[in-house]
Amino acid sequence: MNATIAIPFILGWVAGTLVNYLSDVLPATRRLSSLVCNHCSAQRTWFDYLLPKRCASCGQARGKRTWIVFIGGIMATVAIWLYPPKDLGFWIGYILLTYFAVVFVIDVEHRLILHPVSYFGVILGLAIGIKYHGIVGSLLGGALGFGIMFALYYFGVLFARWMSKRRGETVIEEGDALGFGDVNLAGVLGLILGMELIWITVLFAILAGGVVSLVLVLGMLVLKRYNAFTAIPYAPFLILSAVYILYF
Repeated sequence: MNATIAIPFILGWVAGTLVNYLSDVLPATRRLSSLVCNHCSAQRTWFDYLLPKRCASCGQARGKRTWIVFIGGIMATVAIWLYPPKDLGFWIGYILLTYFAVVFVIDVEHRLILHPVSYFGVILGLAIGIKYHGIVGSLLGGALGFGIMFALYYFGVLFARWMSKRRGETVIEEGDALGFGDVNLAGVLGLILGMELIWITVLFAILAGGVVSLVLVLGMLVLKRYNAFTAIPYAPFLILSAVYILYF
């Protein structure tokens, strides 16, 4: 039993290593690349990532995110090992959760959903969606998710243009409140969830995002730092909504 329970701890640590690596290199290079120190760009090894060590060149320690990802990865892996999601099973749930973590971390840190991450998501989403919904059901779910979020994205662009015109300002990033990467992510989630569940996922994400945005706006008003174009990363709300539906 002790040896068996060690397996999800190891898998959780491996997932954390992969998430940390991808979250470091993809925003910088947009591809799989060699491991380097984020502080001095000195070459690092996989051993440095598996056992987060200080950089041998500059002595820089790994950031807090590294440890949060490791701890979160272990806890999540142990949880789905003991209580695997009914429909997904452990291994699909494990792979999907690792993918979600990569999207979550990069979007929180950089407000980006990168094209390579979206491309992999389409492949993963189709593989899972076809298994559970058939190819037609998966594709229709992807189209619905993409379509709903594209409509919201375009509405955001029009609203930003209207607001900037009224204020006599130029909007540098149109649709900043909702980036096109969020549209792609909704399409990926639609492939996985199918037509019956993707609209619920998007609805939950919108409600959660609205509540958090309201709290942030009230906080900025209290602190007298209100900015009408302050944006928040939206992918975490989509991911948390999908995780709730898929795993709970």
